[in-house]
Amino acid sequence: MKSLLLNGHGINMNVDGARLYVKNGRTTHRSDPQNHVFRPKGIKYDNIVVYGHSGNITFEAMRWLMKHNVQLTLLNWNGRLLTNILPLEAKQTKLKFKQYQTYQSKKRIFLAGKIIDAKIKGSKAVLDWLKERYPKVNNKIEKSASKLKKAKTIKEIMHVESLVAVDYWKELDKILNKKFDFFGRKTGKSKRPVGAIDEVNALLNYGYSLLETQCYRAINSTGLDTHVGFLHELQAGGSPLVYDLQEPFRWIVDLAISDALERKVFNKKDFIRTENYNIRLKPSGAEKLTHELEKQFNRYVFYQGKKYKWSYIIMLKTRELSQYLMGKRLSIDFSKPVVKLERHDNHELRQKILNLSYTEAKKLGIGKGALHDLKRRAKLEEPFKMYEKVKERLG
Repeated sequence: MKSLLLNGHGINMNVDGARLYVKNGRTTHRSDPQNHVFRPKGIKYDNIVVYGHSGNITFEAMRWLMKHNVQLTLLNWNGRLLTNILPLEAKQTKLKFKQYQTYQSKKRIFLAGKIIDAKIKGSKAVLDWLKERYPKVNNKIEKSASKLKKAKTIKEIMHVESLVAVDYWKELDKILNKKFDFFGRKTGKSKRPVGAIDEVNALLNYGYSLLETQCYRAINSTGLDTHVGFLHELQAGGSPLVYDLQEPFRWIVDLAISDALERKVFNKKDFIRTENYNIRLKPSGAEKLTHELEKQFNRYVFYQGKKYKWSYIIMLKTRELSQYLMGKRLSIDFSKPVVKLERHDNHELRQKILNLSYTEAKKLGIGKGALHDLKRRAKLEEPFKMYEKVKERLG
C-alpha cells in the first residue's frame, strides 16, 4: 500500500507530454504546495487519496491513472469514503453467478462465521499486544467469542460480533482515552454518526475508509460483486461485500492508531471542530495517519511459505474467496495468516529495568550511563526500543 494524500484548496491533476502532473492543495495562505511529476510506467503510488476542498482533474489525468492501475479515492469532510474510481473490473460472470447462489445457500452462514471468527482473532491480538504494556487491559474475550460456535443464523453471528465488540472497545477505552477524548465506538452501520464526536473516532473513521479502499481494489480485481456480501445484508447504495472483507483486517487500523497515540504522534492542532460540533482531521493529521497506516499495511507476514505485505494479504484472501465460490477450494479461513504482534517495551521488562540495581547491571555488562538511560525511558509512557544484546542480557 502506497498512498499519495492530497489536501487543501487548489488541487490539480493534468497530463502533459504523457506525464502526470499533480499539484497538492494549499492548506494555509503561507503554505507552499508540493508538486509531483510522474512519467509513464513510473508512478510508485497505487492510490491517490483526495481529502481536499477544491481543485481540478482532467479527463486525461483520469485516463492516465486508470491505465496505470492507480485508484482514485475521494474522502468526505468527516474522513469517510465518498467515492472510488477504479480501473475496469475483471469480467467474471460465472463467478458472480456463484456468488449470488452462495448468498442464498447455507454456505452463507459458513462464510459469515469465518469472517467474524477472523475479526475476533484480530481483536484478541490487539488486546494481547496492549496488555503486554498495560496490565489493566482485560484481554479475555473468549466467553463472548465462544458463542460463535453455537450461532446458526446471520442474526446470531452478528449478535456474537456485537458482544465481542462491546468488550473490545471497553478495553481500548482504557488506553485511548488519555490525551484525547474517546466516547466509545458505535457498532452497527445504522448507528454510525455522520461525523466523529471525538478525536479518536475521527482517526478511526479515516483509517477504516482507507481500509475500505483496499477492499474495493481487491474485489474489483477479482470480479466479485461488491453489492452482495455474506455477513452484511443487502442494502440500497451499500457495498456489503466490502464491509465483509473489512472485518478480518480492522485490527490493522486499530493497531496503527493505538501505536501512534502511544507515541504521541498527534496533537490538538491536527484536529478541528466543525460548526456542528463534529471533529475532523486537519491536513496535518490526515498526513500523519496515512503514514502510520501505510507502515502497518506494509508490514510483512509469512503465509504459505512466502513473505507478503498485509495489504497484499487482503488481495490473496479475496482471491481465495473467489476460488471457494467457484468450487476450486473446499474451505477458506480468513484468520490465516495468524496475527502475531510483538512488543519491545512490555510491562514486565519495564519493571525489571526499574528494579535493576547498578551492581546487578554491572554483572550483566550494562554500564551506569546505559542503565540510567534505560530507567529514564522505562518511566515514560512512550514506547522505546533497546539493543537486542541488552534485551537478551535482561532476559
